Amino acid sequence: MKDGVNGVALGVFIFFFLAVTVMGFLAARWRRAENEQSLDEWGLGGRSFGTWITWFLLGGDLYTAYTFVAVPAAIYAAGASGFFAVPYTILVYPLIFTFLPRLWSVSHRHGYVTTSDFVRGRFGSKGLSLAVAVTGILATMPYIALQLVGIQAVLDVMGVGGGENTNWFVKDLPLLIAFGVLAAYTYSSGLRAPALIAFVKDTLIYIVIGVAIIYIPIKLGGFDDIFAKAGHAFSQVNPATNKPRGALAPGDANQWTYATLALGSALALFMYPHSITATLSSRSREVIRRNTTILPLYSLMLGLLALLGFMAIAAGVKVTNGQLAIPQLFEDMFPDWFAGVAFAAIGIGALVPAAIMSIAAANLFTRNIYKDFIKPDATAAQETKVSKLVSLLVKVGALVFVLTMDKTVAINFQLLGGIWILQTFPALVGGLFTRWFHRWALLTGWAVGMIYGTAAAYGIASPTQKHFGGNAKEIPGIGEIGYIGLTAFVLNVLVTVVLTVVLRAVKAPDGVDETRPEDYTADAGDPGVQVELPPATAGASH
Repeated sequence: MKDGVNGVALGVFIFFFLAVTVMGFLAARWRRAENEQSLDEWGLGGRSFGTWITWFLLGGDLYTAYTFVAVPAAIYAAGASGFFAVPYTILVYPLIFTFLPRLWSVSHRHGYVTTSDFVRGRFGSKGLSLAVAVTGILATMPYIALQLVGIQAVLDVMGVGGGENTNWFVKDLPLLIAFGVLAAYTYSSGLRAPALIAFVKDTLIYIVIGVAIIYIPIKLGGFDDIFAKAGHAFSQVNPATNKPRGALAPGDANQWTYATLALGSALALFMYPHSITATLSSRSREVIRRNTTILPLYSLMLGLLALLGFMAIAAGVKVTNGQLAIPQLFEDMFPDWFAGVAFAAIGIGALVPAAIMSIAAANLFTRNIYKDFIKPDATAAQETKVSKLVSLLVKVGALVFVLTMDKTVAINFQLLGGIWILQTFPALVGGLFTRWFHRWALLTGWAVGMIYGTAAAYGIASPTQKHFGGNAKEIPGIGEIGYIGLTAFVLNVLVTVVLTVVLRAVKAPDGVDETRPEDYTADAGDPGVQVELPPATAGASH
């Protein structure tokens, strides 16, 4: 690590940061609507984005600073088991092709802003809707916090903020400034800000990865040397576990873990509120279908990005915090000016998803807690005001989380978030295709999955902590080690199916379904499709 502040890299980083800040505030004027005081406008960009804007927005949403830092960091720490992120992003696109267009159609027909809106409308259950909303908010908060971890890693490597003994305020001031600016332009511009900035973010990331995958191997003697050095490093015994540090390919004992983690992660990815927010911002059903065919380009990028973990080992990068491995690799390998470009890509890669995530969490609170349970007669303007304020509170909460807790805690809570959000799959995706599941059965199945998943994760220890030390455990009845989230999901589905059979048999009352079959295939130009709730019902209780 270089001593002091890397002035050239910092200067380039500040230049790009200022550029996207200006773009963030100018975004309020981009495609400005006549009535900006509605969640459709502030929280969904007027539901007006076309194929390329949606593609960049979804890419900026799903491939975050944490992805940029953590995926190769997992490879750096343990080897090819970290590649699970590549197959799961490949699995997810055929999956979402089957249900996202249906969700878009029914949401536009009824003016739904969140997944909980749909669940409430489909099953006539505010309780089930509340469960989905609370799960979404809980799962999103640590995800936002991890974007801060990504920015903090870049600032640490550039030498900004001083050493560990520096006054906490001075040390964290750059991070406070970065997220103060983020909060300001998100409040002002809503979803339009990250949509506009996503163009810059993704362009920078593609440039950095393209250069890194060619330039760094040349400096290190080629991929043969990189893999040879990585293989030697992984063969060394870790004194904490008395086992090899990792492997270039997962062994037989890890196959179940690898496969279940990839499958479970694929099922969970588009359950996150920010994924749905970006999806519902598009202007037509066809935009969603086209995006599911071109988004795999990001998976190619992710595969190349993961290789940086092997390069960090071959380059002799030594860090106590694995999250610093890739920023440190960039500083060691690149000229200072291009290291600044790479750091800017990571930093902006944190701002875009953090903005979308805070908007998504705020929309859930406003529509499915505030309006459903606190102020049923809230007007569209009141909803928008509450959502703006809550988006600020969400960012402050994430900032406090990062500044006061150990970073490994944030990472473990994000892993727990994946387990939690997967439990909303039966209600959301199941509801898009069938009304057979009973609302009480779905709520009970959700509770069983949440309780089992949380308890199982709590019981996992690691060499550094007693609880929440991982996300894989022995699968009951099979005996193999697998992803806890997928096991909890299977239990969730089993309970839901069995209870639905029982409740149907005793003729337990169903909620009112406000949707119709034709709603699920409607497009923007079809009769009856509305972009927002009509004035007569905009403030009514559902």
